[in-house]
Amino acid sequence: MEKQYFGTDGIRGHVGSYPITAEFMLKLGWAAGKVLGAGGSKKVLIGKDTRISGYMFESALEAGLSAAGVNIALLGPMPTPGIAYLTRTLRACAGIVISASHNPFYDNGIKFLSRDGKKLPDEIEYQIEAMLAKPLETVEGSLLGKAQRIADASGRYIEFCKSTVPGSTSFSGIKMVVDCANGATYHIAPSVFTELGATVIPLAAVPDGLNINLECGSTKPFALQKAVKEQGADLGIAFDGDGDRVIMVDHLGEIVDGDELLFVIAKDHLRVGTVLGGAVVGTLMSNLGLEIALKELGLTMHRVQVGDRYIMDRLVADNLILGGEGSGHIICLDKTTTGDGIISALQVLTAMLHSGASLHELKSGMSKYPQCMINVKLRRKTDLSRCSTVQNAVRDAELQLGNMGRVLLRPSGTEPVVRVMVEGADVTRVNFLAQALASVVKEAVSA
Repeated sequence: MEKQYFGTDGIRGHVGSYPITAEFMLKLGWAAGKVLGAGGSKKVLIGKDTRISGYMFESALEAGLSAAGVNIALLGPMPTPGIAYLTRTLRACAGIVISASHNPFYDNGIKFLSRDGKKLPDEIEYQIEAMLAKPLETVEGSLLGKAQRIADASGRYIEFCKSTVPGSTSFSGIKMVVDCANGATYHIAPSVFTELGATVIPLAAVPDGLNINLECGSTKPFALQKAVKEQGADLGIAFDGDGDRVIMVDHLGEIVDGDELLFVIAKDHLRVGTVLGGAVVGTLMSNLGLEIALKELGLTMHRVQVGDRYIMDRLVADNLILGGEGSGHIICLDKTTTGDGIISALQVLTAMLHSGASLHELKSGMSKYPQCMINVKLRRKTDLSRCSTVQNAVRDAELQLGNMGRVLLRPSGTEPVVRVMVEGADVTRVNFLAQALASVVKEAVSA
């Protein structure tokens, strides 16, 4: 059965357009409170990023939860992984994240976290949607939920982040630029790295409610690249709006993406004897160079559908601890329960200390394969697996690439397009094959 509201990463959309309205959030808070507060703890944490609409939705959710008889703990601006951590340690029945991640300020969304700091299972989301269909009924006055603000939320999370590296760790002598995307990490990430001894130059760390992800952060690291070179920094770190993703920049201003960071962390884990279970989890879009580099380390790479939910499912199913995406969403299950940009960056910095090498040197252990992706717009749903012309074109491209490349056709989960991706050792051939295959797909979906 298809969900009406929940997507692969919560409920998200344009502020003011249903369901991203104050009225809906009030009802959502009530419905979630009725379901999540049905047994045990009746406390729900609410955290948010820095977009202006967060004030409105925080208040609406708070009112709905109170009407359901559930107590509320308000965290204020807090990275998604910080909310996950505090949900566990404060023994809440759930956490709510008000954020649209890397989207612009005019979007917003809601994500729910279970009592153990992980995403809610599908069956709970179905229960919340079923409750949304019922009329809102307020509990009697003496049972209304109370609200409190957790004044030391930031400090608690800062200390947790620092605890994920050895107690003797010092980044003294490392100069870094930290791009907070004017988002939820603005008052946390600079403190974490400074308290561990680094010289930190904050960037995009003055949010005004409207500038979150605006020409900054992990999806737009151009200002970070420039700042690293101008400041003569050893490296740069960029987070997205809610702090669960990270990309880095080396001292030359070159981007080090999630695939390369995953390789660096995996190699260091092996160096210090961490048991990885023989495998790392990536996605269908993970670079072929990562798979090859991991194989040279004696590790298998399991590919899953794009999305951290699928990475987490595979990690848990196979009893593994490390997985991630090229976007910088990296999960270190030996450290925390969800993707965490700050903690992932700390693991990379620790790898630099262990090896005595620069970030540029560490990433050079993996050679990225050229990759070309073209989005072909869909007018209607089309099953390309049943289209002989497209499948013949795919097989032809795969023959030309041989064992030195991949072809992938993937319908987007968020927009009406098919992503045509070709990857291989020769950039000219990759681009040519991608263009040719995209033309075949375009003709097929237009017929």
